[in-house]
Amino acid sequence: MISSANTKVTGAGPAEQKAPAPKKKGKLLNGYARDKMSGYLMAAPFILLFIIFIVVPVVWSLILSLTHYNIVQPMTWAGLDNYKDLFTNDDLFITACKNTFTYAIIVGPAGFLLSFLFAWLINQLKFRNAFAMAFYAPSLTGAVSMSVIWLVLFSSDRYGYINDKLISLGLISEPILWNTDPTYIMPVIIIIALWSSMGQGFLTNLAGLNNIPQDRYEAAQIDGIRNKFQELIYITLPSVKPQLLFNAVMGVVGALGVFDLATGIAGFPSPDYAAHTIVAHMYDYAFLRFELGYASAIAFILFILNFGLGRIFMKVFSSKGE
Repeated sequence: MISSANTKVTGAGPAEQKAPAPKKKGKLLNGYARDKMSGYLMAAPFILLFIIFIVVPVVWSLILSLTHYNIVQPMTWAGLDNYKDLFTNDDLFITACKNTFTYAIIVGPAGFLLSFLFAWLINQLKFRNAFAMAFYAPSLTGAVSMSVIWLVLFSSDRYGYINDKLISLGLISEPILWNTDPTYIMPVIIIIALWSSMGQGFLTNLAGLNNIPQDRYEAAQIDGIRNKFQELIYITLPSVKPQLLFNAVMGVVGALGVFDLATGIAGFPSPDYAAHTIVAHMYDYAFLRFELGYASAIAFILFILNFGLGRIFMKVFSSKGE
């Protein structure tokens, strides 16, 4: 009797223990949905502003570029006529493209390289904060203000500092018409642009260089790196790829969008259209002639150029796969 009772008690123990209930799949999905919705809500302000100020203007510009519209008369459908006229009948647009690409090909890469080179050199100096302020100061000045200051140097009379110095040295007998002679207008604009373009890019590169951990260089020395040039190639450049990408994209946008500096130096329109750019051409048709359909076609072409070059730079400076 005792043994049978014990057997019943012993046998009943494990049977009475309940196994843990499995988690329901619906609850997991609901939790995942809540987390996902929270992410969407946090990103909603940015998404909303992006749609309002980026997507809508681009789409509306594309629509306008396919129409004839001058504010006064009703909008009429034009199809691709505006784009055809730009590349086949508008010689001034071709001139603007040549001037803009000449400016961008020189100022973009040169400003990009110089801003990184000076940041890398000054980062190794003792008083780098003072030098950083000196290099960053030009970016705080507007293009119109810079053109006024630089015109004192490049004035086309004897009172200009450069002309006065060249005449006193006997190198020239008459003042050079820096801002009225088509031969010199674009070189002067490029010189001023190079001086001013290093401010923001320089500061960005300097911040990236300061964020590189010092132990990374120490580990590289143990692995066999012996000089600054090897550190630059194998450690510094791969570590500042995000900053290089930012400067490359901003350099392209700034170079293709040149307008204020060119008009400040050479006026609008410039002599023989030597400083006429794509943005100046768009400004002419949008705000002087009020041909908004034609101006929107120019703006959309400029958008495609910026977007395409930006994607190329993102591929070049991408950090994926490392």
